[in-house]
Amino acid sequence: MQKSLPLLCLLGLFALLTSAVLVENGYQVGDVATDFKLKNVDGQMMSLKDQKNAKGFVVTFTCNTCPFAKLYEDRLIQLHQKYAPLGYPVIAINPNDVKASPGDSFAKMQERAKDKKFPFAYLYDETQEVAKRFGATRTPHLYILQKTANGQMKVAYIGALDNNSGDPEKVTQRYAETALNSLLANQVVAQTSTKAIGCTIKWRAEAQ
Repeated sequence: MQKSLPLLCLLGLFALLTSAVLVENGYQVGDVATDFKLKNVDGQMMSLKDQKNAKGFVVTFTCNTCPFAKLYEDRLIQLHQKYAPLGYPVIAINPNDVKASPGDSFAKMQERAKDKKFPFAYLYDETQEVAKRFGATRTPHLYILQKTANGQMKVAYIGALDNNSGDPEKVTQRYAETALNSLLANQVVAQTSTKAIGCTIKWRAEAQ
């Protein structure tokens, strides 16, 4: 892990300097998120409304290839295992263009999900429309949605899962868990947004 930290720092700096703001409009905290229907790695189409007993969702834009996304996979698995039984399952979405990033093809997603034994849905945003709608720019980029009394999905938190993308042993602030704990306790989320750190989403060439 120690050897990978300088590389991750360089990757993070490169991502910050070269990020193209292709998504100017996206969800803000407090907005109502519209449902979507995407293909899961099991070949089945999935939407938010399919999980009727959910209190909300941890929607995470991620991928197979980004070093940051890979470092967060185990933490996402742990997050799902802890909060899915409480009503907040993780839903991972891969928005990367396969031409720009062949390692993020649907077949590779299936391989990755099998190898890592993902307990959560891993969906393919082939058209990138869902990522654009949310305003996602990086992998990983996390959105916590809370179901309201009338069944709408309200955005409660946007940003990073925690405050150390490189080393889980050095995490001192668990942003997503803190937000989820507040929602489960019917309390106001104190910190509703943080900066997502990761690789830029690989948009289709025509989008640029």
